Amino acid sequence: MGHAGMAATAVRHLRAAGSPTAVEPLPRPVLRAVREDERPPVDRAAFRRVLGHFASGVTIVTALDAPGPTGFACQSFASLSLDPPLVAFMVARTSTTWPRIAAAGTFCVNVLGADQGELCRSFAVSGADKFAGVDWTPTPETGSPRLPGGPAWIDCTITTVHAGGDHLIVVERVECLGTTEDSDPLLLHRGRFGRFSS
Repeated sequence: MGHAGMAATAVRHLRAAGSPTAVEPLPRPVLRAVREDERPPVDRAAFRRVLGHFASGVTIVTALDAPGPTGFACQSFASLSLDPPLVAFMVARTSTTWPRIAAAGTFCVNVLGADQGELCRSFAVSGADKFAGVDWTPTPETGSPRLPGGPAWIDCTITTVHAGGDHLIVVERVECLGTTEDSDPLLLHRGRFGRFSS
């Protein structure tokens, strides 16, 4: 199945709302942008090192499905459109959390505060019980888990999923949003956490 086919499969699953069928992680795609006899692609280590110079905020994307709350740390998040209100995040196609979020169809983007680095690290671990000892409250529209202590949250419904190499580009409609704390955001730069300084 090609990249477009995998994205279409994810969208079809989202449209089958309420289906109790478990969602399996998508297989790791074979990615080749050039032929074997052409210039090789950019070195992966160099790609990560150079792109690491782009400082970004950090979020935790959370959802509530049949087994309970789930979520993952997400650096690749952005606002997309004001009318209609859309945001987007990118997730690895090998993520084991994404199928549960896709099954839920709704989620909350929790913008992390400068003192939430450890919380971020705990949600970045694959296979762990990420909500162990973590308090949360349901968002007003979708009921997705809203985590305390962050400066902002965005409650969303998934609208479309696009293939983007070894990641999926997930576009979401904003149902409601708000700020919770007057705190600095958590920043990620060159693999390290930091905070805004004016």
